[in-house]
Amino acid sequence: MSPDTPKRAPEGNAQRRTMILTGASRGIGHATVIRFSSAGWRVITCSRHPFPEECPWGAGPEDHIQINLGDRADTLRGIDEIRERLDGALVHALVNNAAISPKNASGGRLGSIDTEMDTWEHVFHVNFFAPIMMARGLIEELKAAKGSVVNVTSIAGSRVHPFAGAAYATSKAALAALTREMASDFGPIGVRVNSIAPGEIDTSILSPGTEKIVQEDIPMRRLGTPDEVAKIIYVLCTETSSYVNGAEIHINGGQHV
Repeated sequence: MSPDTPKRAPEGNAQRRTMILTGASRGIGHATVIRFSSAGWRVITCSRHPFPEECPWGAGPEDHIQINLGDRADTLRGIDEIRERLDGALVHALVNNAAISPKNASGGRLGSIDTEMDTWEHVFHVNFFAPIMMARGLIEELKAAKGSVVNVTSIAGSRVHPFAGAAYATSKAALAALTREMASDFGPIGVRVNSIAPGEIDTSILSPGTEKIVQEDIPMRRLGTPDEVAKIIYVLCTETSSYVNGAEIHINGGQHV
C-alpha cells in the first residue's frame, strides 16, 4: 500500500471480533495479543498486573482488566467488569492462558510431598478453576457469537517434568480433562472448546538446564517461539478449525513422541 492510499477507518467494537485473554503480560500471552490485534480483533486482556506501558498494541490500557485469578471473589468481580466493558459486544474467543508454577526457596521444583496445601489450592484456582469460571461467566456472549474457547495446558500435564512442579503439572492435566468435558457441554450451544499443550517455548521464564532437554528430547533440536504458539491459538479461534472440538494440540517440536 502506498503512503497516499487511504487507511480503512477502524471498525466499531460491535463490528469487530473480540477475544478475551488471561495472562497477557509476557511470553505466549503477549504474542497472542499481537497476533489477534494485528488481525483486527479487539483484545481484552486480563492479568494480576496493571497494563504494562511497553506493550505495543493499541487500546491496551482501555481494554485491560486487573484480576487476581487466584481469588474466587475477585475473579467473579473481574468477569462482571469484562461484561461491562463489552457493553453488549459478543465474545468470539476466550483464551485461558494465565498460569502459575511456584518454586521452592532455591528456585527448584516443588514435588508432591513438599508442596504446601495452600500452594496446591492457589495453583489450582489460577490454573484450573479460573478457566471454567471465565467460560461460565461469559457463556451467553460466547453462545451468541458461536465462539471458541482455548485452554492452555502443558506438556507437563502428561509426564513428570524436570522443572514444572507437581501442583502445576496436575492442574494442567486436570485442565486437559476439563477441556474434553467443556467440549461436550458447550458444543451443543455452538461453542468449541480446545486446548494447546506447549513444550519448551523461548520465553523469559525458562529454567536453567532447558538446553539439555532441547538437545536430548526435542527432535527438532530447538525451542519453540511464542508466536508459533500464538498462531495455533489463532487458528483454533477462526473458521479454519470450524469442526475441531475437544482436541489437545501438542506444540513441542516432537518432544511428546
